[in-house]
Parts: sequence; structure tokens; C-alpha cells
Amino acid sequence: MNAWEIVLPAVGAGAGLCAWGALHPASQLFGPTIRRIRHDAQLALTFDDGPNPAVTPHLLDLLDRYQARATFFLIGRYVRACPGLAAESAARGHVLGNHTDTHPSLVWLSAGRIAEELNRCQEAIEQATGRRARWMRPPYGFRGPQLWSAVRQAGLEGVAMWSVTGRDWKMQPASRVVERLRRVRAGDIVLLHDGDPRALEGNRRHTLAALEACLPRWKDAGLEFVTLERIDGRLKAAAT
Repeated sequence: MNAWEIVLPAVGAGAGLCAWGALHPASQLFGPTIRRIRHDAQLALTFDDGPNPAVTPHLLDLLDRYQARATFFLIGRYVRACPGLAAESAARGHVLGNHTDTHPSLVWLSAGRIAEELNRCQEAIEQATGRRARWMRPPYGFRGPQLWSAVRQAGLEGVAMWSVTGRDWKMQPASRVVERLRRVRAGDIVLLHDGDPRALEGNRRHTLAALEACLPRWKDAGLEFVTLERIDGRLKAAAT
């Protein structure tokens, strides 16, 4: 047998494994993450890419209406632009997480460069709220083997992924987001977006409209909406 008949498939398989490890929310290849919770009557809503003055205030009011607490993964440069909105989110009982300072893809950055992104976001959150984030979420969910070193350098405790996504990062009818969220069950960590990394006042009206439909259904099902701090110590690994 030609050696290349062995080598090339092996290389392809290795590349495929690395791609899965870098991109799939269930992957633990490059370090531990969380994507579910253990409690059978709880749901964790998470929102990325804020704070967004065009959407986040309306979202906070909507969450209050259903006594829902959530975790917001914030972009540092937006926190510096809207420190009062970050502070209000925390004051209303929500948890703030680190989503880097400028929302780059972390796969191609060194551990030191990622740590700079995380540290700048940490500083912005702390200046706005007096608190430091404990959890981070990588932009686009992309991560590599250097991420955990950077997470430790930044003093963060863990990496939070998700088990269900509304895929709401671009404009679309709210009905499409609602249809994807029909998969949500107790124990899920749900990924949604109140902001847009490309523009401070990104349009996320479809997300708000989808939540208007889904929040009462989840509430009627007896689910409790919790933050990542509330579920700390009762987390599941991605494979479960």
C-alpha cells in the first residue's frame, strides 16, 4: 500500500477533528466548557454582543415582566460606550460575562493577545459595575488550544457555550427564531443576541419578538430562568 494512502486520510481526519474541536459548541477538545445545567426545572438564557442601547433596555423590561434573570456576554468597547446600560443590567439582577473587547475570532490569536482582549473587557465591566465577570464566551464560539491559558491569565473561571441557539445574529422574521427555540427544554443554556458586533445599535427586533412569544410558554411550562451564577456547581459538560 502506498504510504500516502495512509497519511492523507489521517491528515484529513486530524484536520476534521481540530475543526470540530474549534467550532462545535459540544467540543471539549481544547478545554472544558459548559453547555447545559443539571436542574430539571431550570433554563439559562444568555445574550451576546451587547450592551445595545437600541435593544437592551427593551429586553430588560421584557425579562422583568416574566421574572427572568439572564446572563449577558458583553463586548468591552460597547461597555465603555454604554457604561450605564451595563450597570443597569447588573442592578436588575442579571449576570455579566466577558465576550472579549472587540469580538475577534480567537482561533488565530496567541494566548497573550486573547488575554489582552479578555482583560480589556474585564476592566470595562469592572469600571461600569464594580464587578468582574467570572465566565467568558468566545466570539462565534470559536476556540483553540491557546484559549484556556488566556482564560486563566485573565482571572476568569470558565468558558460558557450553549445547547440551543436561536441563530438570531442576522435580520430575519421572528417566526424563524421561534421555530428554532421550540427545541428548548429544561437544562438548556440558550444562545441569543441583544447586540451586533458590527454596529453599536444593531437591529435585534426579531429577537425581542421571538422572546415575546417564547417567554410565556416557558413560564407556563414551570421553568425557572436562572443566571450562570445561580447554576454554578450544577453544570454539565458538553457531552451530556
